[in-house]
Amino acid sequence: MIPEHPHPAGARATRLQAALAAAFPGAEIAVHDDSHQHAGHSGARPGGETHYTVRVVWPGFLGQSRVARQRAVNMALAGEFASGMHALAIEAKAPGEG
Repeated sequence: MIPEHPHPAGARATRLQAALAAAFPGAEIAVHDDSHQHAGHSGARPGGETHYTVRVVWPGFLGQSRVARQRAVNMALAGEFASGMHALAIEAKAPGEG
């Protein structure tokens, strides 16, 4: 679950939001930068913007497996992994799912 009080959005968070909105039109999207929790860990970089949690609630996920949903989100954000994002936690649901 994404915390109710996310940190201010940085440049990568803004790009993540835009990429997810383009890939999943009409979805409810939340992006949270978790980088501060991983300072000193593998993949962490000064200035953060390396570890994220995203929540995508989209009607198109109805009937898709959890793996298919996660693959779709990862594909939408592949460019961010190529440019230094290290870790991504994904919550992908259809509307009405807990």
